[in-house]
Amino acid sequence: MTAWPMSLNRSLAAVLALCLALPAAAQPVVAVDDLAECRNDAALIRTDPDRALSFQIELADTDESRARGLMYRRDLPAGAGMLFVYPASQPVSFWMRNTLIPLDIVFMDPRGVIRHIHRMARPLDETPIPGAAIGDPDPNRLLVLEIAGGEADRLGLQTGQVLAHPAVPESSAAWPCR
Repeated sequence: MTAWPMSLNRSLAAVLALCLALPAAAQPVVAVDDLAECRNDAALIRTDPDRALSFQIELADTDESRARGLMYRRDLPAGAGMLFVYPASQPVSFWMRNTLIPLDIVFMDPRGVIRHIHRMARPLDETPIPGAAIGDPDPNRLLVLEIAGGEADRLGLQTGQVLAHPAVPESSAAWPCR
């Protein structure tokens, strides 16, 4: 058995630590204020009173873009997603037709509050994925965020957390934009 030189052991340990830190570093964390710094290409989700996660997003805010969604994509990087915006709050349902990657689907009400998360939606599955859990007294959704499968758990996303984005009506936003 050959012993590794101590300096190589330290170098390997540093590389390993860097590799383990990369997935977390891919998800920008921002400081939270009473009013969010909103942009059309970013969705902020407040996970703690003083911190939020920032997702680089594409908007799906037309019938055509919502119908296409993330179909035919072969990957979706950590920290990225697609925000579906509806013209009015309504019951919604998704499926994975022609979607090649697993997704976490985060459903939000008109205030931007996460009401339901469907984790690890199966690629190519045409089974309807409802936007509300059974027994939800208000199944209407205005916004839906699709992110890579497994990200909701990795990042600690939960019902009750809030989204800030210009698409959330300012008059009803749980976390309004500046």
